[in-house]
Amino acid sequence: MKELALKYGCNPNQKPSRIYMEQGELPIEVLNGRPGYINFLDALNGWQLVRELKAATGIPAATSFKHVSPAGAAVGLPLSDTLSKIYFVDDIAEPLTPIAAAYARARGADRMSSYGDFIALSDTCDKATALLIKREVSDGVIAPGYTDEALAILREKRKGTYVVLRIDPDYRPAPIEHKQVYGITFEQGRNEIDLTGDELFDNIPTRNKTFTEAAKRDLRIALITLKYTQSNSVCYVKDGQAIGIGAGQQSRIHCTRLAGNKADIWWLRQHPKVMNLPWVEKIRRADRDNTIDIYISDDYMDVLADGEWQKFFTEKPEELTREEKKEWIALNRGVALGSDAFFPFGDNIERAHKSGVAFVAQAGGSVRDDHVIETCDKYDIAMAFTGIRLFHH
Repeated sequence: MKELALKYGCNPNQKPSRIYMEQGELPIEVLNGRPGYINFLDALNGWQLVRELKAATGIPAATSFKHVSPAGAAVGLPLSDTLSKIYFVDDIAEPLTPIAAAYARARGADRMSSYGDFIALSDTCDKATALLIKREVSDGVIAPGYTDEALAILREKRKGTYVVLRIDPDYRPAPIEHKQVYGITFEQGRNEIDLTGDELFDNIPTRNKTFTEAAKRDLRIALITLKYTQSNSVCYVKDGQAIGIGAGQQSRIHCTRLAGNKADIWWLRQHPKVMNLPWVEKIRRADRDNTIDIYISDDYMDVLADGEWQKFFTEKPEELTREEKKEWIALNRGVALGSDAFFPFGDNIERAHKSGVAFVAQAGGSVRDDHVIETCDKYDIAMAFTGIRLFHH
């Protein structure tokens, strides 16, 4: 198949719409549903991300995409009891395979942003992964293959309309890519930069020059994630998964704050008060996620006020105070931080430190590199200058 007609483009008024190959056949097969223009943008960007994560780490990888940026990305390390509970996968009878664990992590890191996502998997989708996908609000999934059990489960989702795409894992695009803006064609070489090697850590200007193997893995995950995130972008990673992604901001400090706030929320969801919230029976997953988000925030009274808490809880929970939140966030340690370009000032490091960042990888090359290095040294943070910019538009 050389081309596939689509219902419309980014918006219903943008017709006609299609995807097509100028040479050869499309490397994608639609196994179920009717994918749209944005579905394919998310699917193809997500597939590239997980393919590179798998190549860089040797571990199955997954990502949760929304509007052409990842909301979460992870490799399939085993989940602790705590993560299984906060990701709401502790009730799955099927043992979680590495690809299922990768998806649970990718989806669970920022559940609010992942609502209605498009999923990409580096490996064959199995029964355990399909069972996790089936229970979430999602638009579709792309993978190199599906077991018969998994495909049957996914074909039942959304009354049979759930989008399931299979991509040829051996497909390699042409080295030159094109796109049009306002009738004008842009051409550039594909971004084939290799982010797997230890040369990323050759230039370490900080006093602390120690990067553990886990830190190197997490920084590779951060940089590969940023390679497919709309710029400006910053990514916090811990234990093999992105825990905070700031995408598409005009100011880098706003990226760092946005992603840092998401990382803090991920960590706060592990606070005992949050993990033990007394939910009413059969609360909808989206209502539960939104309630947690509000309970953690400064607007907590929106769900704790009389007449409101009864909608979500069997009894009124105690407030999670600002002091308790600050103390809990201070316990987070060993976080890795990647940036798609240089940090212009040390204020980014100041903000990152508040969210437990101990390792940084960024391009370097700012006229204020000395200030950034000085701020890292102030907190004993190890920072590598990669010399690599990863803008994505």
